[in-house]
Amino acid sequence: MDSVDVVVVGSGPNGMAAAVTMARAGLSVRVYERAATIGGGSRTLELTLPGFRHDVCSAVHPMALASGFFRRFELEKRIKLVVPDISYGHPLDGGAAGIAWRDLDRTADSLGVDGGAWKQLFAPLVEHAHEVAQFSGSPIMRLPRHPRTLLRLGLRVLEQGSPAWNLRFAGERAPAMLTGVSAHSIMRLPSLSTAAAGMVLATHAHARGWPIPVGGSQAIIEALAADLLAHGGEIVPGTEITSLSELPPARAVLLDTSARSLARIAGDRLPDRYLRALRRFRYGNAVAKVDFALSAPVPWANAQLRGAGTVHVAGSRAELARSEADVAAGRHPDSPYVLVSQPSVFDPTRAPEGRHVLWAYTHVPAGSRLDAAEAVTDQLERFAPGFRDTILAVASQTAVQVQEHNPNYVGGDIAAGEPSLRQLIARPALSRDPWRTPAGGIYLCSSSTPPGPGVHGLAGYYAARSALRAEFGLTPPRLGRD
Repeated sequence: MDSVDVVVVGSGPNGMAAAVTMARAGLSVRVYERAATIGGGSRTLELTLPGFRHDVCSAVHPMALASGFFRRFELEKRIKLVVPDISYGHPLDGGAAGIAWRDLDRTADSLGVDGGAWKQLFAPLVEHAHEVAQFSGSPIMRLPRHPRTLLRLGLRVLEQGSPAWNLRFAGERAPAMLTGVSAHSIMRLPSLSTAAAGMVLATHAHARGWPIPVGGSQAIIEALAADLLAHGGEIVPGTEITSLSELPPARAVLLDTSARSLARIAGDRLPDRYLRALRRFRYGNAVAKVDFALSAPVPWANAQLRGAGTVHVAGSRAELARSEADVAAGRHPDSPYVLVSQPSVFDPTRAPEGRHVLWAYTHVPAGSRLDAAEAVTDQLERFAPGFRDTILAVASQTAVQVQEHNPNYVGGDIAAGEPSLRQLIARPALSRDPWRTPAGGIYLCSSSTPPGPGVHGLAGYYAARSALRAEFGLTPPRLGRD
């Protein structure tokens, strides 16, 4: 078997970011992918009917414009990104809705009695959104470069991550909006980790917006793959790696896999102490995925929601907190949180003319076998009467099927490890270089390492930087377009 400088296992955004970084440094790189199509969680396929292109996992990308890796890679110059004027919306009963415009002032003006509180909460962070992105995209173990911004963020996280989370607001829309965006973490609310995620995501919503890639999330992977191939890299799809012995000789192996898969693939090379840390690494609550082919846009009761790139369908803050508490306790909630996007409103390439695709997740207990299509449909019908009449076809995945589709998502956990505060510090083990394992030349570069979940490529980029330094004595290369 021919030797190479670097092997990457897994072609998700992190694996491809690692591969591009290593190839740009002048090294020979080969990527192995289990599936027939590269991309991991950033693939776009026809899941319902011919001509309807659905994002397999991620659909909207708050980090596409904020990630330090994507900024270096100049992603926005390589693919077309549509940035909706409304980053996200949150419907309430009776036709009301909270609307998070990309314009912070416009959002505050729309929130009535809570407008001033909302602006006071976010204005200092939006003004320093680049610094917020630098902190949230870096390992917690590293000293912050912008301590004043970190302090502002930290105080707001302490407030919204504690029982004091309602003290700031008098109405219903603003707290529901913030809870909806915090619930992306799929954890019990409130908590410090969910509040941190919510504050960061909402800051990006008002700073540069939440982009949608034209052509689907696959466009991000295709841009990375094109750059890798242009710099001499190779991609081998349809090849599952179950042991390091199946790989060619290489000076560095970077695994874009879960911590559990790392233990399985490289266990005979890892010391017992590190293996115990991998086995203690906890996986979180799960998602069930539902994709719809529609004859028309979703008929939201509140017409403004039709211009939102993302909609959090969950009702009030109290209702959402109960729903997430049910999931954390191993129960399927009666009124589930549903995360929704209709990219075909902004990107007509996703569906035949006059038709639409709808992407939806709902939160369920880990390992759930519930087909959530009916529960999701009921919740959408609640806030969009007549939604059922627009459905042409449905494709549904249980949490178990989500894992079968992508083994990184253990039990249906798309974060590849619970994003609790403890596990954001020790991910997957406590270390100043958490991507580098104790086995020489073996690195973990997935969302099971800092900075955690999301389509940002940073875990792969950081792992590649570590390997370049330790294995090759090289510095990180320039990543912008040649």
